Amino acid sequence: MSELSPGIYLVSTPIGNLGDLSERQIEILTDCDIIACEDTRRSKKILVKLKIKTRVISYHEHNELRKSQTLIDYVLNEKSVAVVSDAGTPGISDPAYRVVSEGIKNNIPIIPIPGPCSIITALVASGLPTDSFVFEGFLPQKGEKRRGKIETLLNENRTVVLFESPFRIHKLVDEIALLDSERKIVIARELTKVYEEFIRGTSLEVSQLLGNRKLKGEIVVIIDRKKRTKID
Repeated sequence: MSELSPGIYLVSTPIGNLGDLSERQIEILTDCDIIACEDTRRSKKILVKLKIKTRVISYHEHNELRKSQTLIDYVLNEKSVAVVSDAGTPGISDPAYRVVSEGIKNNIPIIPIPGPCSIITALVASGLPTDSFVFEGFLPQKGEKRRGKIETLLNENRTVVLFESPFRIHKLVDEIALLDSERKIVIARELTKVYEEFIRGTSLEVSQLLGNRKLKGEIVVIIDRKKRTKID
């Protein structure tokens, strides 16, 4: 048994640059009894580099219902469990929220170990207002639900932050440009990595800048808030 107190430790991990790991994150991952990973293959690469030999198990959207109870049982049996996502802060667009919810129901300590978060990283460097924003995760992939969601977000009085696949980013920019060609948007990709890039401008300008480029990596999109009028 580790020296850590029993509980669920939500450990943020780098979104790209391993130098962003804190001493506290490394300590928790080293000293806990079990590490629950969204993708064990991806997490093991980090653990191997850090020479961390803690036991690893999978915890993702396809097994979260069953595994949440397993993790709770570990803690109830005096074990310390670290939960990590593929990258960034667990609980943001991944299944970690479920074990947190179940842990609270069972009076289990939930201990956040803060660190990298792609949402905040992209937002603060976007140049768009940061005083009030909303995070929307991934949009519906197609159809009326997608169009309706985009129209709703373009009417937001807060800055909008969302994730998008590199396979649909051109489509999203063009959809926004069709509805509001003057809306400022920012595409942030490969954050903290070698090829980190910010593409800024109106939706029409960004569409033209993208052209036929095939973007790779994880992408965060920031959309400027709706401009207020005197009537508003």
